[in-house]
Amino acid sequence: MKKLNDKWTRLAGVPLIALFGQWVMYGYTNVPYADDWKIPFFFVLGAVFVWEVNRIGIIYSRRKFPELIHTRQRILYQAVWFTIGSFAVRVVQTYFYQLFAVWDYVDYTHFKPYFFNALVSLVGTIQIATVFEGFYLYRLWRVSYKEAQELKKANLQSQLDSLKAQINPHFLFNSLNSISSLVHSSPEKASDFIDELSSVYRYLLRENNRELCALEEEIAFIKAYFNLLKTRHGKGIELSIDIPKQYSYFLIPPLTLQLLFENAVKHNIVSASKPLHIRIYAADNMLCVENNLQKKRLAVASNKIGLNNIMAKYQLLNQPAVSVFQEETKFQVILPLIEPNFAYELVHR
Repeated sequence: MKKLNDKWTRLAGVPLIALFGQWVMYGYTNVPYADDWKIPFFFVLGAVFVWEVNRIGIIYSRRKFPELIHTRQRILYQAVWFTIGSFAVRVVQTYFYQLFAVWDYVDYTHFKPYFFNALVSLVGTIQIATVFEGFYLYRLWRVSYKEAQELKKANLQSQLDSLKAQINPHFLFNSLNSISSLVHSSPEKASDFIDELSSVYRYLLRENNRELCALEEEIAFIKAYFNLLKTRHGKGIELSIDIPKQYSYFLIPPLTLQLLFENAVKHNIVSASKPLHIRIYAADNMLCVENNLQKKRLAVASNKIGLNNIMAKYQLLNQPAVSVFQEETKFQVILPLIEPNFAYELVHR
């Protein structure tokens, strides 16, 4: 259970507020302040018990509804807890008031003192709890704002890295060479290649501005991207996709698959005699991208920017971590699939 930072409220705040409230109450009712020490003692004791019971409600509500988007549920939870807690403690306390003749009432069933005591405690609790909730909301907003700024920064960096990785002389040169050779040997294939290339760049420019996209959109893009690779490498590269229909509208950060494909082609031998097999499949709300490992003889320098960007995005989105596994003959990246309603929550943070 998360600790509530209310040390001084418990030691001094609640007793002082209780004494002040009692003084105001006597002044409001025009009743002379009692000389009997038992009245303020029991009043303060009751206020302390009320706060101790209700602070448990604050702690549990924060544990059950910890996020900024859960503010309404958290406040409603607290309101119900405060009402029940305050009335329960004060009704029991007032009964003992009557039992020990602290007040002049002799009828234990008299409604007014029970209701009045409980109402005063409820109002006082709400006032104190409002201050704590205000500070809690401010801390949540600060964290949310910081995460949003970090996500924005990571997204911009990802856009830059993606554009640098794809709209670069090598990629364009290879694509134009492929088009040039196809124009003479197979005009129809050249036309299809140009359509695929156009589709790839259109997606790149559009999705760079989004934080999440539907898995089916990313799969459609990666098929177009793979066709470009297939035209370039021929039988040297193969792709298999097995995505159950129920995962079509799950979400992932855009261009994630493209970065993983780039890494696979960059670091592995791609040839007709040793084809690179890339497999994409989904199960248990996870997306797995794996390829056979056949490293190039001359190792390609890697700063792991692509993988690090993917991991950073999942972290900033408060999602489970991305898992990376490397075996002797296989390289595998497992990505959590994000529930479709998360996009709505992200927009309304």
